[in-house]
Amino acid sequence: MPKNPIIVFEGIEGSGKSYHLENVAKYLKKKKRNFIKIREPGGNKNSEKIRKLILDNKSTFNNKTDLLLYMAARSENIKIIKKHLGKKIILIDRFTDSTVAYQHFGMGVNKKIIYLINKFLLEGIKINYTFLNLVNSKNMRERLIKRKKLNRYDQFSSLFYMKVQKGFLKIFKQSPKKYKLIDSNRNIKENKKIILKEIDNLI
Repeated sequence: MPKNPIIVFEGIEGSGKSYHLENVAKYLKKKKRNFIKIREPGGNKNSEKIRKLILDNKSTFNNKTDLLLYMAARSENIKIIKKHLGKKIILIDRFTDSTVAYQHFGMGVNKKIIYLINKFLLEGIKINYTFLNLVNSKNMRERLIKRKKLNRYDQFSSLFYMKVQKGFLKIFKQSPKKYKLIDSNRNIKENKKIILKEIDNLI
């Protein structure tokens, strides 16, 4: 494991991935470790513009357009990742696994196309470790209801989200040593301890 790894937080809506990423960022700041954090879609000025298009409730893009917009946002982030690669810890809220889980397993887009575009964009960049946050349908819905505003991707059916989560687990099984499964149905404080302990091992 490199001194400054790329660490990704994955999971469906309501799984706690963004919360835990922010908590890790606070922890790294206390430890005075250099890091950057990126979210997908989003991450920089251009990517955030694309994010607004994708998540806008008025948007009616087809599945292929959605995929290409996500990839366009990622393309803008690659410059940031390359700039800091090996120099700072890189925390990413969603990355390549999300594209496969949502666009292939959830929406049926050809997986080969997704892998091909990712390979073209990443140019050899590799994720070092992923925290995959899992949540059941009941808890996911309860958490989404509490949100002040729901975007386009917060409003799919429970069946869709569970299909996507099964997709994440299939991806995980391909290289389980690079993942840490987090059961987000458990007490959040317990999961914070588990994640921070793993972060200490990684860095």
